[in-house]
Amino acid sequence: MQVDAFTILPRAMSERPVYLNLLRIHLPVSGWVSILHRLSGGLLFLAAPIGVWGLSLSLSGEAGFRRVAEWIGHPFSKLFLLILTWAFAHHLFAGLRHLALDGHWGLDLRHARLSSIAVLLAGALVTLLFAGKLFT
Repeated sequence: MQVDAFTILPRAMSERPVYLNLLRIHLPVSGWVSILHRLSGGLLFLAAPIGVWGLSLSLSGEAGFRRVAEWIGHPFSKLFLLILTWAFAHHLFAGLRHLALDGHWGLDLRHARLSSIAVLLAGALVTLLFAGKLFT
């Protein structure tokens, strides 16, 4: 049997992946935790150079320290720090959850849901505690 592009093409087109709109799919809580874990990691990765630069500037001398202190005192900087605090807390707790799952702890559906909810609540609690310290 001779196979050419015209006989393979229709079958290959029927096996193409389907576009999935993630906003219309009802994800379980563990799915949202996983997606937020990736987003928080990306945010922390992008913010790391800004943090290193700010630390370097603040350690360069008294004038640099005052400059960084003024920036941190700005409301938008405080909001940025609050978002980074959530990203760090969520990434930490979701990472611990993933380590536990890799160790085969909490693999059944009930425990996976509970650990996902615990990750979301712990991240929110740490963020609220930091917000209380930051804005008072």
